[in-house]
Amino acid sequence: MKKVYPDAKSALAGVLKDGMMIMAGGFGLCGMPGTLIEAIRDSGVKNLTCVSNNAGIDGAGLGLLLETRQIKKMIASYVGENKLFAQQFLAGELEIEFNPQGTLAERLRAGGAGIPAFFTRTGYGTVVAEGKETREFDGHHYVLETALKADVSLVKAWKADRAGNLVFRKTARNFNPACAMAGNVCVAEVEQLVEIGDIDPDQVHLPGIYVDRIVVNPTPEKRIEQRTVRQGGV
Repeated sequence: MKKVYPDAKSALAGVLKDGMMIMAGGFGLCGMPGTLIEAIRDSGVKNLTCVSNNAGIDGAGLGLLLETRQIKKMIASYVGENKLFAQQFLAGELEIEFNPQGTLAERLRAGGAGIPAFFTRTGYGTVVAEGKETREFDGHHYVLETALKADVSLVKAWKADRAGNLVFRKTARNFNPACAMAGNVCVAEVEQLVEIGDIDPDQVHLPGIYVDRIVVNPTPEKRIEQRTVRQGGV
């Protein structure tokens, strides 16, 4: 199966539509599939439900789709440093489903594993549990959370072979594998493409069976979300 596409636009051709659910890996800007997100912006699709730990920052990551008002609903755990995200939410222009971070990760994992729902203690007795089934096990109270499945998942990896086996670099691994497994179609943006067999099987972080399309971006912009420098001295 030919999985490698010449650019992000062609890698997303035929899979984008209005009103769909899109998952994006990343934590802040680390491991965010920026080139693919730009291609979604340029496609003009709208009324999207986006699932990600956060929505990037103003002018980068999913923040680009907030600027163009292409996102109708965000399922996330953190508003972060994105002022536009907060402004649209407070103005009633953007629907948000907040999840505790661990719950969001497990909802993604459950979606990829074919588990429809699970019970967690996190959020019991808070607004997170409102309207959800709760149950007691061994003297502790739990909240029922449903799995997340997306029409398309976008992930950012460091290296791929032509079969779609992926290697993530350090903390860029974050939510990416779980997003990949929970998408009906997974599109991976990678920095390096090698031949099948060039990646040691023990070093594969995500098997190629989960990856449908690959686009190579050898020089992605790597922005720093919070730049902290030492003030004077040695």
